[in-house]
Amino acid sequence: MKISEIIKGQGKCLSFEFFPPTTPIGEDRLLRRIGRLKSFSPSFISVTQHAGVNTLDKTRHIVKKLHAETGLTVMPHITCADPRKSELEPVINYYKGLGIENVLALRGDPEEYGQDTFDGQVHFRFASDLVRFLAGYKNFCIGVAVYPEGHLDSPNLGLDTAFTKQKIDQGAEFGITQMFFENFHFYQMLDRFEQDGINIPIIAGIMPITDFQKVERFSELSGVEIPVLLTTKFEELEDPDDVVKAGIDLATEQCLDLIDNGIRCFHFYTLNRDEAVTQILNNLAPVII
Repeated sequence: MKISEIIKGQGKCLSFEFFPPTTPIGEDRLLRRIGRLKSFSPSFISVTQHAGVNTLDKTRHIVKKLHAETGLTVMPHITCADPRKSELEPVINYYKGLGIENVLALRGDPEEYGQDTFDGQVHFRFASDLVRFLAGYKNFCIGVAVYPEGHLDSPNLGLDTAFTKQKIDQGAEFGITQMFFENFHFYQMLDRFEQDGINIPIIAGIMPITDFQKVERFSELSGVEIPVLLTTKFEELEDPDDVVKAGIDLATEQCLDLIDNGIRCFHFYTLNRDEAVTQILNNLAPVII
């Protein structure tokens, strides 16, 4: 089912993001984790794609496996960086043949692929170009990334909103936010979108902190602010279990505030784990499920 239709029909959605495992053992472990998360009746799950050898093949493989074995709506990521423009049609037909109805169209990270990759010739330059190409097939509900604090490459928040509107004008039907830790960035983004006539569903992307150093690296690469008080709090924790507990408490509080402000769509960046997300959702069960 198309994600835009799910949100329209239910007024809410819950989803989880995973990355392709590199081994059969990893695939079996991921299937078990997804099996446990299925108890929360997710609206969909997504599968990432990153730079590296045969990463597109790995994404296609695990999308097929999850689509066949989980009974869930599966959404693959497609980037401007891989495959080349001339190689996109077989990828699209592959997903179409599986019965995939949703894709997330992304530019890709220059830190991973190299800035020169997005040349506009061999590869699409911007996500909006990819959205336009995908929309021409009329088979998919297309999602895009949106940025509460603005994309790292955007000169200012006004232009960032304009770039988002370009993606919608080309055919995007919903957005998923980059992770954020200060909810006011999210609320301000929604205000900007409303002022610019952007009215597609926006799903809040939540990153539970279970490894603070890893999240710090992600934040530096993506231009996401981690508040000083939050940094101080996590740097004082020496026991990894205490870090996980603090991360669960933080994400729970963040989601409760979003819910209090009318947000009903959540996308959890799982890092292929289920324990922290399970606890967060159990904490939220009276209000989110």
